[in-house]
Amino acid sequence: MRRAVCPGSFDPITNGHLDIVARASKLYDVVHVAVMINKSKQGLFSVEERIALIEECTSGYGNVVVEAFHGLLVDYCKQRDIPAIVKGLRAVSDFDYELQMAQMNNGLSGVETMFIPTNPVYSFLSSSLVKEVAAWGGDVSHLVPEPVLRVLGERLAQR
Repeated sequence: MRRAVCPGSFDPITNGHLDIVARASKLYDVVHVAVMINKSKQGLFSVEERIALIEECTSGYGNVVVEAFHGLLVDYCKQRDIPAIVKGLRAVSDFDYELQMAQMNNGLSGVETMFIPTNPVYSFLSSSLVKEVAAWGGDVSHLVPEPVLRVLGERLAQR
């Protein structure tokens, strides 16, 4: 069984993230979406909320498993016998950082990293940008899936 992981904080998941997960789900039998926990960062959504949103948004794929994880990504991969990490690349600046991470991960555990170029429609997109635009009342309906759009406005109004 071919398995891979798509890691991230997904606070919140965007259409760019979903594009990478969808494309990975066509290449692998099982795609794990690892919601990485960073205790030093306060997210807009709790980890449990992120997992629920990702599960809702990926339910149609049929081969996606969503879990939280705290620690090194290579440990997540070792514990689940996952040989590949799938990462989306938006720009050359992403490649510089991601190449270093890929080489470190491979050196630590032998896990390979597969890079998928982002769809040009989403080349500028990040969760941070979505939150900032939405906080100022901008329309992000074309940047996030409907379940995220539904709760994003409510959450920002509470702040």
